[in-house]
Amino acid sequence: MKRAPALRSQRGMNLVELAISLAVMAIVAAGMLVPLVTQIEQRNVLTTESTIADLKEALLGFAAINGRLPCPATAAGGTGVEVFAAGGSAATGECAAFWGFVPGQTLGITPVDRNGYVIDAWNNRIRYAVLSTSLGTGPTTRPYTRTNGLRTATLAAIQTAVAASPPVLLQVCGSGVGVTAGVSCNAAPTLTASAVAVLWSPGPNATTTGGTGTDEAQNATSNDALFVSRTRSDDATNPFDDVVSWLGINTLVNRMVAAGQLP
Repeated sequence: MKRAPALRSQRGMNLVELAISLAVMAIVAAGMLVPLVTQIEQRNVLTTESTIADLKEALLGFAAINGRLPCPATAAGGTGVEVFAAGGSAATGECAAFWGFVPGQTLGITPVDRNGYVIDAWNNRIRYAVLSTSLGTGPTTRPYTRTNGLRTATLAAIQTAVAASPPVLLQVCGSGVGVTAGVSCNAAPTLTASAVAVLWSPGPNATTTGGTGTDEAQNATSNDALFVSRTRSDDATNPFDDVVSWLGINTLVNRMVAAGQLP
């Protein structure tokens, strides 16, 4: 009976030790979890970058075979196939929208969701914009999505478009701050002013905060010729985790020349 206090004291010490052990384990687990989350996120970025690189090759292959770039798929279309405007076709190059989603079914590329839209590592549909600007009138209207449109427009007209000021091709800026909406990067850094197609993933925040910051909002603006690509950031007011790449006019022309589609 006299040993009971000692037993109670020992039991109390055991509970304290257990609590301390659990606290230490929690700290260690948290320390291990952060690097793991970072590793998973980095892997998803690399996977998405690889998918977009494959998409660029698929677009070039499509152009080499068909003499044009495909129209974007649209949400209204319901499937990952290119969508032409009512009455439009490859012969006219008139897309239902020149800003939409990658037409995975049309390109025959994976990974895609159950409807055939190409997806990134976060299962978001990858966006795709293609240039709708004409290089003149008549048969040179919408040359980038019209079968043999660039051949008809001629290389001279293409080079004139590349040198135009302000730019008439798609542009990728280093920031959404300082741009002239729909016109040029203006005060923002210009990464390219001669893209014919832009591909981008909205990143992991697509369904939460994606598009709320100045830079991500620029990529979420449909039918705008300006896009933003910059270093990833978790900044509260201007977060950015989009994965952006583009297809330059010279790269497209060189591939089409090699394939006999040009001149």
